[in-house]
Amino acid sequence: MEAGKVTPAPVLVRFSGIQKTYDGEHLVVKNLDLDIRKGEFITLLGPSGSGKTTTLMMLAGFEVPTQGDIYLSERPIKNVPPHKRDIGMVFQNYALFPHLTIAENIAFPLSVRNTNKAEVQERVSAALRMIKMETLAQRRPGQLSGGQQQRVALARALVFNPQLVLMDEPLGALDKRLREQMQLEIKQLHETMGITIVYVTHDQSEALTMSDRIAVFNDGIVQQIDRPDALYEHPVNSFVAHFIGENNVLAGTVETVDKDYCRVALARGGTVTARMANVSGAGASTSLSVRPERIAIIPEGTSSDGPNRLQATVQNTIYLGDHALAVLDVAGNAEFMVKLQPGMHGSLRHGENVFISFRPEDCLALDPV
Repeated sequence: MEAGKVTPAPVLVRFSGIQKTYDGEHLVVKNLDLDIRKGEFITLLGPSGSGKTTTLMMLAGFEVPTQGDIYLSERPIKNVPPHKRDIGMVFQNYALFPHLTIAENIAFPLSVRNTNKAEVQERVSAALRMIKMETLAQRRPGQLSGGQQQRVALARALVFNPQLVLMDEPLGALDKRLREQMQLEIKQLHETMGITIVYVTHDQSEALTMSDRIAVFNDGIVQQIDRPDALYEHPVNSFVAHFIGENNVLAGTVETVDKDYCRVALARGGTVTARMANVSGAGASTSLSVRPERIAIIPEGTSSDGPNRLQATVQNTIYLGDHALAVLDVAGNAEFMVKLQPGMHGSLRHGENVFISFRPEDCLALDPV
């Protein structure tokens, strides 16, 4: 092995040519080819109906692919029943047995595998320590908070040392603060134990926080799969740019191309220079993508030599505690968002004319919306 190069982990899960239809006409998942490596935390992200949950259910064994094969440790599992796949599962609704104690719920996967009593007790004790609930072992799920129940569900999924853990919107029923706390706890468990996690969510901030890689689904197709920072900084199309993080869109037409950049005439007047990302060339329609934190507001009358300087009208300001946003009307987009510098909130008035400026490298020319 060459110095400085890290050997990638072996592939644990492989989706090969997977298609899924429920009615024989409409494909919910289309030609899915996806490798998941051992020890990876990968999130399947997308809106409702995009195919992400169906993909997870096929991996779990609760749905059968219409076409293609799924491999687990190089073994085809399309015809292997769920209980023989050695996969842990965590659901949004916890799926705990209300008549069993916490310890009995955690022990259940070991019991159905005929694990001897001494080992069951040892593993359950270790799992309770892992989720910091040793003193609550004899309570029942109805006596616990939502966050505590989710910890129990997580411990139950991990107690039999599965090679893979699937999580389907596991934090969807929790409030914001508890959700954020559980995100960090799950990520820490992943890093400590080195387990492979496939996580489904429609919450892009959750995906960005937790994942090694994110597969963005739309209309049954993986639009892009990459590291969180790469998805945010280098989206391959307008859907990914709009779905990952806050994003502003300006419609226009490419006038000229110069290497990696192009000059774009905006539909409502003005021109900007943008980085070529997913647009065919001169004469093509494009949607420009620029993030709110990459834009500066310049009061009217202030000089600026920036290449992308556009007139804007203040519509509103939104105070969010740790930062504030200005809502502007820019080139026909009346919902153009700009993250304000500290101290600027309150200095902008509704109807005030200002200018905005952003660097060409922070503006992506993508496919038209």
